[in-house]
Amino acid sequence: MSERVFLQLGTRPVPYPDDVLARLDADAIDIIARYSSSEAPNPAMARSALLPLLHLVQSHDGYVSATGIEFCAIKLGLTGAEVTAVSTFYSMYRREPTGDYLVGVCTNTLCAVMGGDAIMDALREHLDPSDETVTLTHLECNAACDYAPVVMVNWEFFDNQTPESARTLVDALRSGSEVTPTRGVSLCTFKETERILAGFPDERLGAVEAGGTPGAPTLAGLRVAQRDGMRAPSVHTPTDSGSAPLGSEEANARESTKEKPAPAPTESVPPEKGH
Repeated sequence: MSERVFLQLGTRPVPYPDDVLARLDADAIDIIARYSSSEAPNPAMARSALLPLLHLVQSHDGYVSATGIEFCAIKLGLTGAEVTAVSTFYSMYRREPTGDYLVGVCTNTLCAVMGGDAIMDALREHLDPSDETVTLTHLECNAACDYAPVVMVNWEFFDNQTPESARTLVDALRSGSEVTPTRGVSLCTFKETERILAGFPDERLGAVEAGGTPGAPTLAGLRVAQRDGMRAPSVHTPTDSGSAPLGSEEANARESTKEKPAPAPTESVPPEKGH
């Protein structure tokens, strides 16, 4: 008779200690209540609480652990696979333990052209991968292209960076010095940031005060438009079909080309290889 072999897939969740579980339970009740009325509970609506719940478990574990996945699944009546599918889809949910400061370098097109790749290379050489204070990662575009190249620390912006300024930044983080982003108040740790993203109050002095104005790079296009007398095109009243009204000639031209096939590749648009 062949011997049975037990094969364990994945990591078996280790239960949270009782005191941690009690605290997370209380916070989870608060979060879920935002999405489902106690008078008329709606499980489908309550599932919307999954995103902040994932931030909540990250605020304790520093990443989305197997235990955190199980916690979220139990709270929302989901399977572990459903929670895992969501947590691995969004890049803000970490799959590995993260240091006190998550340093992200944007290497999308504009930041890369302006020096983002050089910054990433410099920090890779400068940082020890086993550093428990700073975790380095790539970032997708965070809509700060007017200040490229951009580095983010715990989702706070550090604009117009260079390899040297980025090295100085991570050295300050590792030394425990107070570090203030280009926009915003002093940084808090990754776990503290995650609790704020879960929807709990940001207690930092000045963190939620209104104010601030757009910088010169953001307004550059507007100033050029004003200088050159540029104006937005006039808005046409849409027809019942949702398209702007057309003159008879333009309408006829559109109708005659509607059914035509797409043009064949030309010298300026080479065909795919093998075709």
